[in-house]
Amino acid sequence: MPKYILIIGACGQIGTELTLTLREKHGGDHVIASDIREGNDELMQSGPFEILDATNYDALEEVIAYYEISEVYLMAAMLSATAEKFPMRAWNLNMNTLFNVLNLAKDKKIDKIFWPSSIAVFGPNTPKDDTPQNTIMEPSTVYGISKQSGERWCEYYFNKFNVDVRSIRYPGLISWKTMPGGGTTDYAVEIYHKALAEKSYTCFLEEDTKLPMMFMDDAIRATLQIMEAPEENIKERSAYNLAAMSFTPKEMAESIKAVIPEFKITYEPDFRQEIANSWPSSIDDSKAQKDWNWQAEFDLEKTTKAMLENLKNRV
Repeated sequence: MPKYILIIGACGQIGTELTLTLREKHGGDHVIASDIREGNDELMQSGPFEILDATNYDALEEVIAYYEISEVYLMAAMLSATAEKFPMRAWNLNMNTLFNVLNLAKDKKIDKIFWPSSIAVFGPNTPKDDTPQNTIMEPSTVYGISKQSGERWCEYYFNKFNVDVRSIRYPGLISWKTMPGGGTTDYAVEIYHKALAEKSYTCFLEEDTKLPMMFMDDAIRATLQIMEAPEENIKERSAYNLAAMSFTPKEMAESIKAVIPEFKITYEPDFRQEIANSWPSSIDDSKAQKDWNWQAEFDLEKTTKAMLENLKNRV
């Protein structure tokens, strides 16, 4: 078991659930949550929390030294839709935090890093169907450019300094516990909330926009799985493709109608449509399956059932 784990960006969509899962696994005191703001009550009460701006190297180094941190999960980032509005802020946040953590590992102050990449690394010239592990990228968004650059730096630090950094390219993530934070696939969470509250939803993507998606339980399991895999099994030091399901807003709406027959959906595409058009419709994750035995458990039907049941129980 690692001595102590630090989660940076612990209050975000992935960070919240990752923190709680790791605390359950390793004990609350062994997992330090940090962010620039406080999180929900469950997060704050389940273990130590530090207000931390990870773009500040000295502040980050101080927290790592104080808690004797051995593993860092760097979940802080500005996501695709928000990053298009604030390009330089997004670049500075997404890249400076990564450099700070990589340099701390290079100087042997931490042993292992998890850094999330995304399907946003792919671009309009990438093969759309069963996008391979190694392919044309050419991302067209600020977020995607920062993630592709990050992948290259992760691989560089592994090759040059033997930094044990691991990464996966998350597809769109669906969770009932936390709201999304400004991504292009946010509709796939919002739609369930609106279906229960208003029996209708206006989608910001076109009805036939097919994108790779994943239920949060699978995403958290994959994150822990890659971090627990033996070092020699991790062959990709940029980031691994990761897949679970692909569907369109129309297909998602149909899965909801099977449970809530009166549900209605309309479509008013906005600037996020152009971002979605540059992304793959399905992902080939055979490398992750081969190297560290990855296998998704949730399909669309199972996801819809879990989302509606859990959101209904929470009201």
